Amino acid sequence: MKTVDTPLRPGEILKVLAPAKVNLTLHVTGQRAGGYHDLDSLVVFTGIGDTITARAATDLSLSVSGPFAMGVPADSRNLVIQAAEALRQKSGQDLGAALTLEKALPHAAGLGSGSSDAAAVLELLAGLWQVPEVAITDPLALSLGADVPVCMAQPKAMRMRGIGERLSYAPKLPDCAMVLVNPGIEVPTDKVFAALKTRSNPAMEEIPEGMDFEGFAAWLNRQRNDLTEAAVSFAPRIGQVLDKLKRQSLVRFAGMSGSGGTCIGLVKDMDHARRVARAIQVAEMSWWVVPAPMLQ
Repeated sequence: MKTVDTPLRPGEILKVLAPAKVNLTLHVTGQRAGGYHDLDSLVVFTGIGDTITARAATDLSLSVSGPFAMGVPADSRNLVIQAAEALRQKSGQDLGAALTLEKALPHAAGLGSGSSDAAAVLELLAGLWQVPEVAITDPLALSLGADVPVCMAQPKAMRMRGIGERLSYAPKLPDCAMVLVNPGIEVPTDKVFAALKTRSNPAMEEIPEGMDFEGFAAWLNRQRNDLTEAAVSFAPRIGQVLDKLKRQSLVRFAGMSGSGGTCIGLVKDMDHARRVARAIQVAEMSWWVVPAPMLQ
């Protein structure tokens, strides 16, 4: 992530996108003492997400706006404030900032929005406060949540293993797009993991180099999200979303992101993404349906 390397003018505002994190695969390969699960996942990022702004202030504060602002705390329960406090302590300085979080992503949706928000604010405040940015390997990042380190690597596609601490860059993936669909349900991650039938499953296949779009889709269709069955048992509408995506002729791969309830349909380009999104939105007006480019 880039930081601001020149002093800010008085009143200047910094702004950054916290992109949606999508698990195109999610293999649960084991469970550690303490309950943490070992995962093997291909993580990509999309061109949509929450937006965070920051300006200099004497105190640290957060305000929340946007279509999904309702119910989002603006105090120390929010990972944005936790990340800001952690960076302030690491810098050893009593620094302030007025932060605004515009929530464009639904809650508990399997899109890592809280972790992406935290990663974005670490970038933003390193620039605002003119302090060294936090490295992906810094224990501070993992202490904020298992998905924070991988979100700090955006927009690059990453292979994430272990509990989120083993990260490696994925090979160059083909240009493509996706349709994100959430039927308006929140899916608690802990309940989905609790419903898992098996916790020691085969790892993901190695990611081939030089795949074209059709090859990438074929590879994805051989992989898994081991949380899907458990999530569908908890929220049957996820199964309805997957069925609807699979019936779209332009969709080459359909799967669930993270622990749900957002599902993704992989398509060749943004034109196809808009067409699929339009068809689903017309049929299901209450669902959250968004076409999005896949970042690289």
